[in-house]
Amino acid sequence: MAATSAGRALSLCRQFQKSLSISTALPLQHTNVLTSCKAQLSTFRPKFCLLHINNMGTSLAQQCRALHTSQWRRGLEEFFDETPNWGEPTVKSGAPWTAKQLRTKSSEDLHKLWYVLLKEKNMLLTVEQEAKRQRVQMPSPERLTKIERSMKRLDTIVQERENALRLLQTGQERARPGTWRKDFLGRTFWYRFKEYPIPWYLNRRYKRKRFFTPIFVDSFIRLRIESHLHSKILKKKADLENKRKLQEKFSKLSATT
Repeated sequence: MAATSAGRALSLCRQFQKSLSISTALPLQHTNVLTSCKAQLSTFRPKFCLLHINNMGTSLAQQCRALHTSQWRRGLEEFFDETPNWGEPTVKSGAPWTAKQLRTKSSEDLHKLWYVLLKEKNMLLTVEQEAKRQRVQMPSPERLTKIERSMKRLDTIVQERENALRLLQTGQERARPGTWRKDFLGRTFWYRFKEYPIPWYLNRRYKRKRFFTPIFVDSFIRLRIESHLHSKILKKKADLENKRKLQEKFSKLSATT
């Protein structure tokens, strides 16, 4: 009986030892599985993924803040002047852009500057309209003139570059080729060439156009030239007479003073 009880106690001790070894091995296996899964995820993670695994408990909005590369944009307040300039009779502004300054800029910079000037022009037009509504004078209205001059010069510079590039590539001075022609009234005009699906001698629409002057129109052309020269002479005489009157008027004023 003693031997049997001792054997039973020994078997119970062995089962208890086995259970302890199994319970200690389970968390080790679990941690090994987790580490292997993380390693697989790190190896199979796509290279273009911009988000990292959230290990620190940060929110998704905080992770995505670094993705915003666009500038901060405002709403309708961009159509109005800055707040410190409200109610001021004069607003400081710089000189307009000169052609010499614009020629030193690249095409990309000119493109950006055009939209900057366009936004400024829209803002000034809004300020002008608001001043008209309130029946007050617009603060520093010369700013609008400066913007318009700058935009006109910028457009001229861009046109100069396009013409230079066209002359270099095609040898044509104008964007659309053409020639000088006369209409049936004898007036000279620039005719721009067009593309037609059929030849000109088969095109009835093109044949209806008259690029010649009849013989009986020559006398009227001479009269039109004479009328133009007569009006030019009359305008010159009127300018001389106005200048003479101003000289007499200011000479009397200078003599009295």
